[in-house]
Amino acid sequence: MAQVTAQMVKELRNLTGVGPLDCKNALEQFDGDLQKAADYLRDKGLAKAAKKVGRATNEGIIHAYVHHNHRLGVLLELNCETDFVARTGQFRQLANDIALQIANLGAQYVQREDIPSAVVDAERDLQRRRALEEGKAENVVERVVDGRMDKFYEDLVLFEQPFIKDDSVTIGDMVKQAIADLGENIVLSRFARFALGESGDTQ
Repeated sequence: MAQVTAQMVKELRNLTGVGPLDCKNALEQFDGDLQKAADYLRDKGLAKAAKKVGRATNEGIIHAYVHHNHRLGVLLELNCETDFVARTGQFRQLANDIALQIANLGAQYVQREDIPSAVVDAERDLQRRRALEEGKAENVVERVVDGRMDKFYEDLVLFEQPFIKDDSVTIGDMVKQAIADLGENIVLSRFARFALGESGDTQ
């Protein structure tokens, strides 16, 4: 059996938009054959999830999570297309997992596109200055900055954070998987995180 590398998984993700775990499993099933794995995922319906993005999501739930010590809580709105899906166990579990993630890691934005461009530009300028002050060669500075910006996004952006219960998938991957499984677009519209004695972080 061909060894499945991270680069192969990345290429298949770029082709299909499917999460890394499903890509890895498909590649292993087809002995590293990228095209066969992509065809399989399309047939399975996972790749169709991306096409559902943008469809109206007028149903859903408001979900509340309160930490066991009652000093930390999250309130969020998770939307889907029909009330039927909103009542499913998988949808409600997804809402709870997302709330748990926000409670523990304190994301400030849902997706990186939500971050104001001025904030991103200021961070990139700061990281570039730091890299130059550290003596990094000019020809590698941009690569260093890109790597640090990835960490910046992971700290702030919910969908780019590895899930605290399974770091092989991100929250964004989990939402895509739920879209594929449930057959409807799913959108996290807003959330608020409350910690006792602190002002609430809302998005």
